[in-house]
Amino acid sequence: MIKSELVLRIAQQNPHLYQRDVETIVSAILDTIADALARGDRVELRGFGAFSVKKRDARNGRNPRTGEAVAICEKNIPVFKTGKEMRKRLNLNAPDVSDGAE
Repeated sequence: MIKSELVLRIAQQNPHLYQRDVETIVSAILDTIADALARGDRVELRGFGAFSVKKRDARNGRNPRTGEAVAICEKNIPVFKTGKEMRKRLNLNAPDVSDGAE
């Protein structure tokens, strides 16, 4: 699903809202999450998951085309960890083996 499909689906579920207003709201939410991550904050949406930033150290890599060694700079990457409710929802038909019973 892409952002425009998300906006369309939310607008269909809420016919009292204009699609352009839904698009503004979705963009505001995503921008707020991105701004928080840029500040190094963690964003937790209970039941859905948590966004955070992880630092990747500088390292040496290889150019796959030439095999030449390349220096890769340190960088920050976004990380998403699903919440417990989301994991349960994704695995509704999977057998529960967490209790240790066979």
